[in-house]
Amino acid sequence: MNERQNLQDVFLNTLRKEHTPVSIFLVNGIKLVGRIESFDQYMVLLKGHDQAVQAIFKHAISTISPARPGTGGPPSSGPRPPRHTESE
Repeated sequence: MNERQNLQDVFLNTLRKEHTPVSIFLVNGIKLVGRIESFDQYMVLLKGHDQAVQAIFKHAISTISPARPGTGGPPSSGPRPPRHTESE
């Protein structure tokens, strides 16, 4: 059986394992900052700078932004080809 990993799980797990600082924006506009401690199908546990852990329901999350660019994705197999825009 070919077992594919969910892109969301790969992204969150990479951020968790690398202890990458993240900003989590909620649908109501609130910004939370910390590191992803754990996650499951419904929740993300975020550890703040004060070491307090917050449980955030995924349905309340709008955006997760890593503080370090280029983190959170699966390892790259090489440089990406240049993007083409409609104006080219």
